[in-house]
Amino acid sequence: MKGKHIIGLVLILLVIDQALKFYIKTNYFLGEEHAILGNWGRLHFVENPGMAWGWKFGGEWGKIILTLFRLVAAFVGVWYIAKFVKQQMHWGFLTACALIYAGAVGNLIDSIFYGQIFEASDPYLQNVAKLVPFGAGYAKLLQGHVVDMFYFPLIQIEKLPSWVPFWGGEEFEFFRPVFNFADACISVGVGAMLIWQKKFFPEDKKPEITSPEQG
Repeated sequence: MKGKHIIGLVLILLVIDQALKFYIKTNYFLGEEHAILGNWGRLHFVENPGMAWGWKFGGEWGKIILTLFRLVAAFVGVWYIAKFVKQQMHWGFLTACALIYAGAVGNLIDSIFYGQIFEASDPYLQNVAKLVPFGAGYAKLLQGHVVDMFYFPLIQIEKLPSWVPFWGGEEFEFFRPVFNFADACISVGVGAMLIWQKKFFPEDKKPEITSPEQG
């Protein structure tokens, strides 16, 4: 697989990711939900102000530091992918790298720019956000919220039996997290590396991991 193929794949994934996010942000109010696969699959608009699973880190400055860290990681990722292409690594491994990279950049775009170009989505007003002139949005640069929309509560039990350890008598739901296309790309890429690692990394063809400074 050549570098131009990786670039093309990443761009396609980014367009899909951003198109979905723009559609949800400009057509759904925060918390709005619509079924797409009956009760098992739904479009449910939420915003994630922090890290994965909605975690937060250090308030406003924590958000800025996290976004800057992701930005640096994105540049380092370009260097590593280019090196793996030169090493002629397995096409499946390169595809997985492209998926992970596209997912990371897709969410990074939200964090950098969305606070600058969108109105705030208010769950109480139930407004549908509109695009605004750059800089007139709901947050400062690097402090935008990531748009999530896919929700698959495959199993829902109103009350577990009392004998179930830890969760007895409580509501149970699987799968609870709401995620986006970028998250799915990352998960598929990481999963592919774990499942097919022996095929991707035979003993005579392991990637040479060096730092950018070492060249």
